[in-house]
Amino acid sequence: MKNYLAIDLGATSGRTIVGTLDKGRIDLEELTRFDNPLIALGGHLYWDLYALYNEIIRGLQRTAQRGIDIQSIGIDTWGCDFALFGDDGALLGNPIAYRDPHTNGMMEHFFNDRMPKDEVYRRTGIQFMNFNSLFQLYAMEQHHNSGLKAARKILFIPDALGYMLTGKAVCEYTVASTSQLLNPATGDLDEELLRALGIARDVFGPMAMPGTVLGTLTPEVQKLTGLGALPIITVAGHDTASAVAAVPAKDEHFAYLSSGTWSLMGIETPKAIINEDSQKRNFTNEGGIDGTTRFLKNICGMWMYECCRREWKKQILTEEHDETKAIQRIKEELAHQRLQDDAMKEAPNRTLVNPDDPMFAAPDSMLQAIHNYCEAHHQPIPETRAQVCRCLFDSLVNRYKTVFGWLQDFAPFTIDTLHIIGGGSLNAYLNQMTADALGVRVLAGPQEGTALGNIMLQAKAGGGVGNIWDMRRVIAQSITLKEYQPNK
Repeated sequence: MKNYLAIDLGATSGRTIVGTLDKGRIDLEELTRFDNPLIALGGHLYWDLYALYNEIIRGLQRTAQRGIDIQSIGIDTWGCDFALFGDDGALLGNPIAYRDPHTNGMMEHFFNDRMPKDEVYRRTGIQFMNFNSLFQLYAMEQHHNSGLKAARKILFIPDALGYMLTGKAVCEYTVASTSQLLNPATGDLDEELLRALGIARDVFGPMAMPGTVLGTLTPEVQKLTGLGALPIITVAGHDTASAVAAVPAKDEHFAYLSSGTWSLMGIETPKAIINEDSQKRNFTNEGGIDGTTRFLKNICGMWMYECCRREWKKQILTEEHDETKAIQRIKEELAHQRLQDDAMKEAPNRTLVNPDDPMFAAPDSMLQAIHNYCEAHHQPIPETRAQVCRCLFDSLVNRYKTVFGWLQDFAPFTIDTLHIIGGGSLNAYLNQMTADALGVRVLAGPQEGTALGNIMLQAKAGGGVGNIWDMRRVIAQSITLKEYQPNK
């Protein structure tokens, strides 16, 4: 029996989770959970990296207090964002968040100023999104960001936290592949793109593949936590890469949908697919484990639903002067099952929006953004919570159907199953709607795909399991999947 600690950080919350591998089965236990809110300051949106570091320390302290004997630690986070460090190793301010508007218009400016769009895609095979690291760095340069000028290390978020815990700096492959700086043909950051930005390759640290030992906890962290010189493993640092590694598939004939704040739908291929059609449809090629490529498309997943739910919570808190009554109303009225049940009583496809429209990226009010979109596109405006939720679910499924059709065109194999992983795998209504729309079997689970992938990669690094299919076999033996067949 061996224990591993996963530090799993998403764009809205984070967890520390212990995974126990015993006799070919893996079990998870959540130790801590915490929010990961954006900080609005001076016209920008930031992540609080110091707060995340403190939450990691708290999770490590809990591990020590419980007397859990862990073999190693792994960190996964969202992609694209990065932190800047100075000559003395100090953090040069909190990282700017990918939802910050400073990249608005920067893609087109970069194509005109530094490198044509077709050339950027040919070199990277990455979906064009204004928050890709390439355009974030360009925006910072254009805005004369003082931190960028002084930076001696540029580390993606999982690498930055690993550096703060071990003092060792690397550039983990899967998270680097989200940046639109990595060239999949060379397996390293593209020199021409870096030259276009005026940034030296060595500030990112050496490339590290998933399963590499980063280093051990610093003496300072050991003292803070009560743990020894435990190793940190560079797992698949991008949370979706860890999640895809945990897909309990039996063979290659599958597509996956990592369903959470973002929905990421794709296939696993032995090499990147970069051609005129993949560029036209704006598909991305991101790094996987064991030399695989995650050929996928980013879709704005449950973000819109989460934002609406937060707004409704604020409305209730404003309406109720009695805090106890407000909390009770929130528990009753905004429970996920209640919202989903009510949504399914509404007429289907009454209102459809494009979840990937830029106006939904970071509006002051998501409810108002939906209203404005419907008004501009002559769609019926959803008035009730149930109508809003039904609109969002119908719109997501409609987008899933389009993207899945494109995947069928690109895949070098027949796709007979869609695996839905992540928190969205619990939405039974949405899963059945997806099976009906796509016309294929849907297997839902695991919910904790990212943490499972993180932990199994640590086990792989320690010799506890073999290749990716061995990992998937262990996961399949450890969980119960829910199957959805399309209704004819």
